[in-house]
Amino acid sequence: MEIILLKDLDNVGDKHEVVKVKDGYGRNFLIPRGMAIVANAVNKKRLADFIRQDEAVEAQKVSVYQEMADKLKGITLHIGAKAGTSGKIFGSVTNIQLSNAIRDQAGLEVERKKIHLPDEVKELGTYTARVDLHKEVVCNVNFEVVGE
Repeated sequence: MEIILLKDLDNVGDKHEVVKVKDGYGRNFLIPRGMAIVANAVNKKRLADFIRQDEAVEAQKVSVYQEMADKLKGITLHIGAKAGTSGKIFGSVTNIQLSNAIRDQAGLEVERKKIHLPDEVKELGTYTARVDLHKEVVCNVNFEVVGE
């Protein structure tokens, strides 16, 4: 079954891309949840309109995302974690904790899916995470894991 994606989906494709998926996955999961539409002749013609409308909206958002990136570049976030005497923390720091820290300390809302951490953060120290705010706006955020 061919579908047109209305959202970016991991392991499937990007927004406005025409992809082939199994019939059941498209009909029973993607289409009812509003993540895709059937790629018939009418919808393929409307695809150009969808893309043009979204590009206009995204062009306005780029300046907002750029301001967010500039604000994030200048700060170092502090994330508290329980740690042992050797400096290893119990568990690891996740992108959810980093998203919450950005909200609390910088006053910005960033989805956790847009935050990419280095391998695994399991020790106290300073790290850098990549934040993909937009396809054109990517910034690095410094954060420090401190013991509580």
